[in-house]
Amino acid sequence: MNYSYKIIIISCLILLSIPKTTSIDCTCEDETKQSNNTETALKFKLAAIAAVLIAGAIGVSVPLLGRKFEVLRPENDMFFMIKAFAAGVILATGFIHILPDAFRTLTSPCIGRNPWGKFPFSGFVAMMASIGTLMVDTVATNFYKNMHFTKTKQVNVDEESSGDKDGGEHDGHVHVHTHATHGHAHGASVTSEIVRQRIISQVLELGILVHSVIIGISLGASGNQDTIKPLLVALSFHQFFEGMGLGGCISQAKFKSVTTTIMTLFFSLTTPVGIGIGIGISSFYRENSSNALVIEGIFNSASAGILIYMALVDLLAADFMNPRMQSNVRLQLGAHISILLGAGCMSFLAKWA
Repeated sequence: MNYSYKIIIISCLILLSIPKTTSIDCTCEDETKQSNNTETALKFKLAAIAAVLIAGAIGVSVPLLGRKFEVLRPENDMFFMIKAFAAGVILATGFIHILPDAFRTLTSPCIGRNPWGKFPFSGFVAMMASIGTLMVDTVATNFYKNMHFTKTKQVNVDEESSGDKDGGEHDGHVHVHTHATHGHAHGASVTSEIVRQRIISQVLELGILVHSVIIGISLGASGNQDTIKPLLVALSFHQFFEGMGLGGCISQAKFKSVTTTIMTLFFSLTTPVGIGIGIGISSFYRENSSNALVIEGIFNSASAGILIYMALVDLLAADFMNPRMQSNVRLQLGAHISILLGAGCMSFLAKWA
């Protein structure tokens, strides 16, 4: 009986020790020691830089180059569906890729429960980033509208002054002046829409760039081949689809060629530069350190808030409330399918990245 009693005690101790071994992923030790081969990992990282750079450049260039083709111009129905697809991609990026990562990092046992475990900081930062984006969106739009209105008003005053000098109240003059005023009103409306699209594209790029730097550093600092391999492929598709969304907004904004080139280069180079930074700091960077997790979690939360707001308010709501979309059932159906396809494709990639 005494021998059986000892066996039961030993068995119980073994069973009690099992949860400790299965929850090893909750420890704060560096996990990149497994499956590590520095030279092989470096080759995959360099391949990732090239692949992500090419995919991002192609993705952001497709809508810009598409302006040369009649079917892909912003005034055509096909552009609405491409933009809806891209908006679905951006929405899924915020909800499926970035926000869950932010919750995971800011609730990690490696950063302690006080204060991070006692309040949902990820959701709070994402909410504040959305509100901040709304404020920037509103203030910037009003500022540029008022600035353009002041210029237009000044032009009208100058025309009236020159008209009085030339002949007073002649019927022909009145007709010409009214036509000019109508032209200015129409021009102000068009300019206002272009200004709005420019603000949208710039704020959207900011949200994408923040996330791109973080994910690039994470990949570059990793030494685990099993992590890098699937990320290489997934990130390439990720950059391609995100680039299409951003490129569509830049196309509608009608920037000058220099500004368009700069924004395209910034998007294309940010993730590769992040990977390069990650490679440079990989010798001392610890992805499970408290500082790294807090910084990554906060930036990811802010990026998610920006992208979710931009996708829902500035991209989807603006297009679906458009009178042209409202009066065309076929276009509505195509746009809804495009959203689901875009969100579905990006959600599927979450299996690997």
